Amino acid sequence: MEFWTIMTKMTLIIFIAVSCVQAGTSSISWIVFAFLMYFCINITLYIVKPLTIKRMLQLLSIILSIVSHLFIYPLFILLLPLSFYELTAQFIQKKMFMFIVSIIPLFYISGTAQVIYGLTTVLSFMIYCMTDLFGTRVEKNENKIDDMRKAIQRLTKRLNENNEYIRQSKYTFKLEERNRISQEIHDKIGHSMTGALIQLEAAKRLMATDKNKAAELLQNAINISKDGIEQIRITLKNMKPPTEQVGIHKMKLFLDEFLSRSDLKTSFTYEGNMDIISPIQWKIIHENVTEALTNAMKYSDATGVSVDIKVLNKLIKVEVKDNGKGTEKIKKGLGIIGMEERTASLNGNIIVDSTNGFSVTTLLPLSSHETSHT
Repeated sequence: MEFWTIMTKMTLIIFIAVSCVQAGTSSISWIVFAFLMYFCINITLYIVKPLTIKRMLQLLSIILSIVSHLFIYPLFILLLPLSFYELTAQFIQKKMFMFIVSIIPLFYISGTAQVIYGLTTVLSFMIYCMTDLFGTRVEKNENKIDDMRKAIQRLTKRLNENNEYIRQSKYTFKLEERNRISQEIHDKIGHSMTGALIQLEAAKRLMATDKNKAAELLQNAINISKDGIEQIRITLKNMKPPTEQVGIHKMKLFLDEFLSRSDLKTSFTYEGNMDIISPIQWKIIHENVTEALTNAMKYSDATGVSVDIKVLNKLIKVEVKDNGKGTEKIKKGLGIIGMEERTASLNGNIIVDSTNGFSVTTLLPLSSHETSHT
């Protein structure tokens, strides 16, 4: 806003100076003095910060314009409207009233200066209104940016707090799990081993005097040791979840995350013995599903997508299908080529169909060892 106001004032000063030269006025020294005073006042106006000083300088600029008009050169009155708008805008909200007041000197000016003043007043008013509107919009945008920045800071703070809470929760969970396992080993396995050791010590003492009793104690120790080993096996088994739980759980987490950052309605179904899917097969399935869902979100214009995993007799079938526009001719990009290469590394195949929406099906063979467990 200040830039356009300064440029308008500079234009008016140049016009007044040219008019003075053309008119051949004799009071050049006073004209130069008035220009210098006007320059000093307005330069100071845009440098100082206190509002009271600004208002005093604006009022001084108006007085200088009127005095110079009356005693030095008539066209100095052209500098009056813009200075008047700058000062009165702080007190008067209605711009049209400001314009009407600025026209009043028109009735006290005679000759060609009257027409020039009228045109200058209209032009200055238009420039002031446009700059004021632009400045208001800029200020609103800056306020919005500040509000957005503050909102981002608040969200970032909350996110950091949530991440810290999650980190502390994970750490607490690990400590609780360690304590649980330690307590379980102490209560079950530790007591079993202690009982077996007591039986062995007693058998050792009775070996020379009562062999039958010693044999009985040894058998008890053996039985207790077997129970302890079984308890260790059960504890370790409970600590390590089966592959099926890890794969399905990871897939569900991924689909929940995908649903939160896209507008697609996602459904997930699975059927068959998920436990026989190996970790490397889960890796290929997860990567192919990720690629297929990403492509559906980018290119399909779909509203829904489904993921279906089936374990059949001799193969694993994973289908990702959307209800989008499909395509008449399938062009294999890097995404589909990557899925084919990954699947081929396990002797599998990829089937792409675009007749009804768009679907990508991953077929992975089950080995003879895996099918023997079904």
